[in-house]
Amino acid sequence: MKKIELLSAALITPLLFGGMAPVSAQGYPTRTITMIVPFPAGGPSDTVARIAAEGMSRHLGQSIVIENVGGAGGTIGASRAAASEPDGYTIMAVSMGAHVAAPAFYPNLRYDPRKDFEPIGLTANAPAAIAIRKDLPVANLKEFITYVKKNGADVKQAYGGIGATSHMACLLFNALFDLHPTLVAYRGTGPAVNDLIGGHVDYYCEQAISIAPGAKGGLIRALVVSGKERLAALPDVPTAKEAGAPAYQINVWSGIFAPKDTPKEAVAKLSEALDKTLEELGTAEKLAKLGGTVPTKQERGPEYLRKLVPADIDRWAPILKAAAAESKPN
Repeated sequence: MKKIELLSAALITPLLFGGMAPVSAQGYPTRTITMIVPFPAGGPSDTVARIAAEGMSRHLGQSIVIENVGGAGGTIGASRAAASEPDGYTIMAVSMGAHVAAPAFYPNLRYDPRKDFEPIGLTANAPAAIAIRKDLPVANLKEFITYVKKNGADVKQAYGGIGATSHMACLLFNALFDLHPTLVAYRGTGPAVNDLIGGHVDYYCEQAISIAPGAKGGLIRALVVSGKERLAALPDVPTAKEAGAPAYQINVWSGIFAPKDTPKEAVAKLSEALDKTLEELGTAEKLAKLGGTVPTKQERGPEYLRKLVPADIDRWAPILKAAAAESKPN
């Protein structure tokens, strides 16, 4: 009789508790969410992350706090995010550098961008822009290229760490025009732009989101944007085609990821909150002022980002490795 009772209890218990499981999922989130940004405050990833976090927190009904973990082209913060508890309360906002360029430059990465994250969705797209210190004696891109060729290693080019988008954007530009400046590494975009403003370095290539504020304020000068159309944030800056460099094309995406094995219910709610944020007119306006754009409907959601990461890794790896071989940092 006791065996029958135990068997009945064994059958009934999972039914009872199994029926309770979805309640927990429905209640997510019940506390503050941490969004890791693998770059210092003030950079493009940080700026876009804060725009996304503000909207997502409203739609989720919980606060999202930003934790900046900079260094090594975003790989330190990405490693930390990958190793975090997959409970939906730690997520990461990152640009393509740490996910696409890092595998080409760091053979011993502590994470696999293809396998160690659950995609939540894209947050923004942005072309790159090439900016110079405001007193550099050149008037346009053609004169700038001539200046760098003439002065060679005396020209200092800033970048925000190996594999960062600023590294990618300038590697491609330098390789395209056979330029060989002295590369100066920084822990992120913020410090690099500050030194460009201060005249300690000569140029910097980065998402237009980072270049636009300083350029509009007259603190630095933007020479070109890599997109096919001029930006509302930088209407007087020519496109690469207009400037005579049509081959210089790069679109930098930003996205949000969670650690691998984060519950599907949490990923779905985070993705839904992000989509609602992207639908808001204010989000598009904020990104436009910075030089970025909201992802199209077709580019949203986890599945698009899941396919985009490995595709971009395969597409960029040979280009970045070849460019890096020609332009090694000091």
